[in-house]
Amino acid sequence: MEYEIQVSIQNKTLELMNTVSRGIIKSYIINTSRNGPGELADSNCTPRGKHIIRAKIGTNAPANTIFRGRRPTGEIYNASMREEFPNRDWILTRILWLSGKELGKNRLGNVDTMRRYIYIHGCPDEYELGKDSTIGCINMRNNDLMELFDLVPVYTPVLIV
Repeated sequence: MEYEIQVSIQNKTLELMNTVSRGIIKSYIINTSRNGPGELADSNCTPRGKHIIRAKIGTNAPANTIFRGRRPTGEIYNASMREEFPNRDWILTRILWLSGKELGKNRLGNVDTMRRYIYIHGCPDEYELGKDSTIGCINMRNNDLMELFDLVPVYTPVLIV
């Protein structure tokens, strides 16, 4: 089956689509940037436009595995860690690293999504979803992310609107 992912910044949804039937296979609630949409480097905004999943990181990692610099730290997130590090950007469980497809909009120069390290990744399960709360990335429930991660291959198209 051929897949495409459609992300709505406004509705805080990520939909996995069948590219043949154009039907929605699965819909997930997500979080996007607290700064809204935008493509510029250092803006901490969620980039819009056509993207692909350039890399999948974390295959077979346990749920709540903590990643720093796209590498597992060996730690498993728990609520007491959130209290100890209240301002940390938790990147958990899996990473779907996005790369822009539109030159000058979200690819190359000061708008390059991949160089901005924009991911679809897990977040602490106690986080409320459907919010503007990230620093640019798209956050999902860990179980939802593991499901999506196992379904989509590298180079799956991702449209962020």
